[in-house]
Formats: sequence, structure tokens, C-alpha cells
Amino acid sequence: MDPASAARRWADVWQRAWEAEDTEAIVALYHGDAVFSTQPFRTPYRRRSGVRDYVSRSFSEEEAPRVWVGEPVVGGDHAAIEWWAALTENGIEITLAGTSVLRFDREGLVVEQRDTWNQADGRQEPPEGWGR
Repeated sequence: MDPASAARRWADVWQRAWEAEDTEAIVALYHGDAVFSTQPFRTPYRRRSGVRDYVSRSFSEEEAPRVWVGEPVVGGDHAAIEWWAALTENGIEITLAGTSVLRFDREGLVVEQRDTWNQADGRQEPPEGWGR
């Protein structure tokens, strides 16, 4: 699978699966030996089992997520994708805005993901023109 198609698939699946809290749909996007870093100074999650642990734990803390995902920017086997989520986490309404930098294998599976994100109080939609 070409990287542009893999990036679009990643964006589409994450948007739908996050809102549906479908851990396995997300895990299926990752190579068996993937490395998933959710913040620059955190220990990365390794392999599909690590991705599953992170995603399922996050979903257990979240309620009613509304998710937006921007258009991927692709170069070589890498993509950068903006995302935005308004949700309730542990009973508190928050908004997350972040970017995932992904590297894909030839089958279109994620072999490496590095995220960085910010958090704000309350549920906010992205500003006009965001994600293009």
C-alpha cells in the first residue's frame, strides 16, 4: 500500500474508532513490532500489545469523544496528521489537539508513531480552516 493511502486509512480509522471506542480497529493499523510514542518524554509503547494497552486504557478514561482528523501530509514512507478531540476524561471536559508523525511499512502498517499534543479545559471544536 502506498504511504498516502496508508495515511488516509489511518486518519479515517482513528477518527471512527476513537469515537466508537473500538480498540481493535486501531490496533489493526499497526505492525506487530510497532513503536508508539504518545509524548516526547514518555516511554514508548511497543508492539501491538503495547498499542492495545495504551488505547484500551485511554478509552476506559474517556466518554463521548468527538474527533476530527486533518488531511495527511505525506513524504516518502512518513506522514504527519493533525487531530483534535473534544471529550470527557475522568469526569472532566477537555479538548486535545495534536499531531502524529507516522512511518509505514510496505503493507501500509504503522511501524513507528510519534505524537505530541496539547490539552485545554472544556470541549472545543477546531477553528475554521483547521486540518487542511
